[in-house]
Order: sequence, then structure tokens, then C-alpha cells
Amino acid sequence: MSSPSTPPALPERALDTTPESPWPVRLLSAKIADYVAKMSPLWVEGQIVQLNRRPGAGIAFLTLRDTDVDMSLPVSMPAGVLAGATTPLTEGAHVVVHAKPTFWTKRGTLQLSADAVRAVGVGELLARIEHLKKVLAAEGLFDAGRKVALPFLPRVIGLVCGRESKAEHDVVVNARARWPQVEFEIREVAVQGAGAVPQVSQAIAELDADPRVEVIVVARGGGAVEDLLPFSNEALVRAAAACRTPLVSAIGHETDSPLLDLVADYRASTPTDAAKRIVPDVGEERAKVGQARHRMRSAIEHRVRREADGLAQIRSRPVLARPQSMIDDRAAEVQRVREAARRSLDHALTGASHQVGALAAQVRALSPAATLERGYAVVQTSDGGVVRDAASVSAKDSLRIRVAQGELMATVLAVAPAKRRPEPEVG
Repeated sequence: MSSPSTPPALPERALDTTPESPWPVRLLSAKIADYVAKMSPLWVEGQIVQLNRRPGAGIAFLTLRDTDVDMSLPVSMPAGVLAGATTPLTEGAHVVVHAKPTFWTKRGTLQLSADAVRAVGVGELLARIEHLKKVLAAEGLFDAGRKVALPFLPRVIGLVCGRESKAEHDVVVNARARWPQVEFEIREVAVQGAGAVPQVSQAIAELDADPRVEVIVVARGGGAVEDLLPFSNEALVRAAAACRTPLVSAIGHETDSPLLDLVADYRASTPTDAAKRIVPDVGEERAKVGQARHRMRSAIEHRVRREADGLAQIRSRPVLARPQSMIDDRAAEVQRVREAARRSLDHALTGASHQVGALAAQVRALSPAATLERGYAVVQTSDGGVVRDAASVSAKDSLRIRVAQGELMATVLAVAPAKRRPEPEVG
């Protein structure tokens, strides 16, 4: 008889599991519980969103929620620890608890077993906000250069506010009283408590993604410092900084300025102030248009009168009363200039003519023909050379003698040498 088969051994490590050798759920839960049990007790910060204290029960239960993201853990603690807190704790309180993580294998859930709880005071929260303010300022999230100008007349306004809140009424009523045609895209969300940060951040993102929305208003009608803490939450502030649509913060708290006021493109003191800032008053705008038209009409009438007066003055001038007088004066001046030019030309021609005559007489007097007219003759040899010295010819040479009227042909009979002039005596 064969013995029953032995089941295969389960892997010791999660890394060694395979589709053929998986861990059962009970083993995985036990492994997680063992791992969590090794963790040391620690201080955990969060916000109480649910508190259960039954009279006479020794254990109190609460839910601790993260202030930035939608995540929470159940917490159990002795009722005496909760009752002994220095500040009475209620839902919405910001606390730190000293607890040890435990894992419930049957339900597969993680919870905290606390032995101490302490409320986080407003002073400490404000100190954290001040530190966060410096960090965000160093990143440039509050710089004036990041601010976007609000539109003059938005067609659609995105409004983030509480459910059926007075802030919503103040914004909508005042805006429509100023400009009845304005439209609203409203997101009613939690504006305090644990759900404020994710809901307000999501509403801003939704309105920013809507191409019809031209400006977004985050409104709340004031409140205690603790109620306004979500509007100084880092996640909400960064969501507002990432918004591309102009953003108006209308939290309505004059003494303390939430960080949302600093990152917004415009800070309104109240929801009513926000409505007045983002929507112009139709009556005022009509009055401004009327004033502008009146100023334009006055300016145009003044300009027309001034130009008409100037035109009348110009027309009254003599030159325009008798325009041909200018032409007559210029014609007379041209005539005078022409006569002067003619006289000057005649005088120049006369002088030049006399000069030419004198020069002609000089030329005639100095010409060889005039010399011949006075009885002189030019003697030339047979080859045309001019005889200047009697020694340059010989007897029987043929000579050509040119006189004023004609020429003579002669033969040299004899040559007489030139007589030497007596030299003057030097005394």
C-alpha cells in the first residue's frame, strides 16, 4: 500500500515564487504581518476625519488622514489616552500620534496602535506655513513676473466655493449686478476640513482645462485660522501656481494671508471685492463712454473752429485777396532782370568789338604785308631762302625780290660787303 503524496514545500522568499509554486494569501498576510511587526513605534502626523468614542469602552478609534493626498489609516488607542489630551480633540483636528504599525492578516489591512496623541497647535502650524512660505518664495512662485493680468470683461468666470455658501452668493450676485451677461462655471467643494485640499485643487484643474473659462475665483467667506489652513497647503498652492488661467484668491481674511493669496494673480479682500475686480460696472462703463464721447466731440469742435479761424485769416491776406499781384510782381522783376541782362550783354559786346578792332589794327601793323606796303622788299634766293647777309650770295646768282605789289626776278652783278658801324666810345 503506497503512502499519500507529500505536498511540495512552499518557497521561503517572495522572489522564489512561481506560477507553479505560489504563496497562498494566508502566507503572504503572515509575511507582511511579520515584516510590519519588526517596525519600531513612530510619530505620525495627520488630520482626524472620523472619531469614535463609545461611553464606557476602553478603546477609542479614529481615522488619521494625510493633509496633502487622499490617504488615511485607522488608529486605535486607549480611551484614557484620547481623553487625557491637553487639547480636546474633534474631527478636523491636526494631530501627531505615537503609534506602532500592525497588520491584520484576516482583513489584510494596516492600522496604527497608538499610545500617545498630541494636537498640533496653531502656532506650530503657522511656523510651518512660514517655513513653507520661504521655500516657495525661493522657488519664485510669488514673483510679480509670474502674475497674469486679469481680462477686462470675462465672458465666463470659474468659481470655486463652498456648497450653498455666502461667498458664492456674494460673487455671483455682485458680478451680475455689475454686468448681467456674465456667465459662471461653478464648482462647489469643501473649503475646510480634510477634503478641502484635494477638492479645491481638482476644481482649479478642471476650470483651468475649460477653454471657455477666462478667470478663476477661489472664494471663501473668512473663518478661523484653523479653517483657512487648507489654503496654505503646499499641494493646493502648487496647484494654483500651475494654473494657466488668471486666478483670483478671495478667501476673505484680512489679518492672516494664506499662501494662496501670494501665488494668485490677484488677491481680493472679500468675495464681493473679487466680483467688483473681475467684472466692470456696466453703469460706470456707460458713463465713461459718454464722457469719452463728450470729450471727443468737444475736441473735434475745438479743432474745427481753430482750423476755420486759421483759414479765414489766411484768406484775408492780400496775397489771397488778389493772387495775380504776386504774379505781376514776379513778371516785372523778370522783365527788369531781362533788360539788365540785355544792357550788360550789349555793353560787353561793344567793348569786345572795340578790343577786337584794336587787336586787328595791331595785327595789320605788324604783318609782313604792311611792311611791304611801306616800301620794304623781301629778297629770296632761287631755293626760297631769305637773304639777310650780302655775303651769302655771289655775283650772277638769281634772286627773287617780293614787293608789296608783285615780284621781281634779278641777277646779282656784284656784292658789296656791309660797312661795320663804329662802336660807341666808352667814356
